[in-house]
Amino acid sequence: MQDLKSARNWVAGLQWFFFIFANIVVIPITVGEAFGLSQSEIVPILQLSFIVTGLACLAQALFGHKRPILEGQSGLWWGIFLTLVATTSAQGMPLEVLGGSLALGVILSGIITVLIGLTGIGPAIAKLFNPGVMGVFMFLLGVTLIQIFLKGMLGIPFGAGADSATIDLPVAGVAIFIAVLVMVISIKSPAKIRSYSLLIGIIVGWVLFTIIFGPENGTSEKASGFKLFPFGSLTWDVGVVVTAVMAGLLNTSNTFGSLKGTDAMFQATTTKKDYLSSFSITGLATITAGIFGLVPYAPFVSSIGFLRQTNIYDRLPFIIGSFLFFLMGVIQPIGSFFSTMPLSIGSAVLFVAYLQLFNSSMEFFKGVLFNTLNVYRSAIPLFVGTIIMTLPASYFESIPSFIRPFMSNGLLVGIILALILENMLNWDSIGATMEDRKRAAK
Repeated sequence: MQDLKSARNWVAGLQWFFFIFANIVVIPITVGEAFGLSQSEIVPILQLSFIVTGLACLAQALFGHKRPILEGQSGLWWGIFLTLVATTSAQGMPLEVLGGSLALGVILSGIITVLIGLTGIGPAIAKLFNPGVMGVFMFLLGVTLIQIFLKGMLGIPFGAGADSATIDLPVAGVAIFIAVLVMVISIKSPAKIRSYSLLIGIIVGWVLFTIIFGPENGTSEKASGFKLFPFGSLTWDVGVVVTAVMAGLLNTSNTFGSLKGTDAMFQATTTKKDYLSSFSITGLATITAGIFGLVPYAPFVSSIGFLRQTNIYDRLPFIIGSFLFFLMGVIQPIGSFFSTMPLSIGSAVLFVAYLQLFNSSMEFFKGVLFNTLNVYRSAIPLFVGTIIMTLPASYFESIPSFIRPFMSNGLLVGIILALILENMLNWDSIGATMEDRKRAAK
């Protein structure tokens, strides 16, 4: 109780609140725009995102893995949603069919995630995600998300008209300034100020944007009410459903990455019970997401970067921030006000925060002994995945429709290639010199 009276915990909780807010607020807005929803239809999805995210974070902190790790709408899933809208629309699939099939796939993947938790096979799956796989996953996830954030910073829309849009130079100028400001604060300022660099960036950016361009009123309309399956009624497109289920299985890498990545921070080893409770909560949140048109959930690996950047390792500030975020969703006027944060500013702050994924990727790759012969284990998935991300949707029209959504997603293809290559051969023995073997034995 005494800890709750501490001003330090409440300030740290506010930092967590804004970190959660900055990570989540952009997602339902961009996905809603991509699916062509009206502003009044996006507001309830945004509000429900706040509520479910707050509850999921509290559930993980109190009953799940019990670590201060953001349980939010997965970046992997977010990238897949936006990529599928772009590729399937270009290939002639109606958005209602895509939305309905995605909802079905998300619900199925949520059920599978719960079963992974309840059956206790999480640790067995975790063995497949060795440092080589996790390094590839972190890097490709970073590329996917940085693409999204850079697009938001440049003022390019996420839905209709994105292909013909041009860079909004005034908006891009402000967003780039805020990104540089956050980086300078993170690098140059004293530790006490550095801890709140993201919060400072959001506040300064929001005020500056309002002064220059006026208030952002895009999502402040009154909510039209919660709606089941807002992107389309449940339907079956085998390619989309299979891609969604595959994405759900690969999304488990977020759990492995975030829990393994914080073991050293909290001087603990993730147990079978931790995996059981974490997967069960993530699965239930994902099923809810499928029903209400939200992007599915996962522990955020970016929390590792946030923890390192802020040095806020206590669980109480995270619980305070999660509860405040839940309240924001419950009290609709507050949620509507915060939903007016400019996308370009949120994207700029997240752009800086997610650059830490490169560091996380390199940390995993430090556990891999590369040489001129075994470098293919990571080079193939990294280069192939990245190149696929740059290819136009029209290139994939010759691929059968049932596998096309999967094959046109560089993130998924890269992770699958890494899983196959890393678990198919003993790469550490290929091309290894006597010196390498001695290092591996230590």
